[in-house]
Amino acid sequence: MYAVIKTGGKQYRVQAGDLLVVEKLDGEPGAEVAFGDVLMLGDGEAITLGAPLVDGAQVSATLIETRKGEKVKIFKKIRRQGYRRTKGHRQHESVLRVTSVAGAGKTDKWDGTVDLTPKALLDARARNLKNVVAELEAAAPAAPAKAKAPKAAAATDEAPAKKAAPKKAAAKSSDDAAV
Repeated sequence: MYAVIKTGGKQYRVQAGDLLVVEKLDGEPGAEVAFGDVLMLGDGEAITLGAPLVDGAQVSATLIETRKGEKVKIFKKIRRQGYRRTKGHRQHESVLRVTSVAGAGKTDKWDGTVDLTPKALLDARARNLKNVVAELEAAAPAAPAKAKAPKAAAATDEAPAKKAAPKKAAAKSSDDAAV
């Protein structure tokens, strides 16, 4: 079962379990969000169209995080005049996990668990940036992050970190020796 919803001036086709990135929504991570603006419901060959909305249809989701999107660069130039301007913009966006689609007497629920680990932490772990991972975990502790932290601490206790070799001193010149 799927639905077409409207939020932030855009339309999205969603089904239970989908990860959805939309315009910024209010709420804390883990908050439940309900969309009542359902334009269409589909279940196999059966399609229910709204005029403009489907009566009694609702899509529920869990807010995972609110973050800034990708950077957009704005570059202006007037040729042969020496005029060049560069600006940038990062739009705020919310990441949601769709948990259920209900309407037309049917309900489709997602039976998984919602992981609230933010994308910045996942990216830092993938790039093996230990200092960034530690900083992000301290800023926003989550249940999955706490479970992994003791394993990492046990690994550091077993094998001490290697220190960089000291730099060699510069060779003394004969002028220094005479003084």
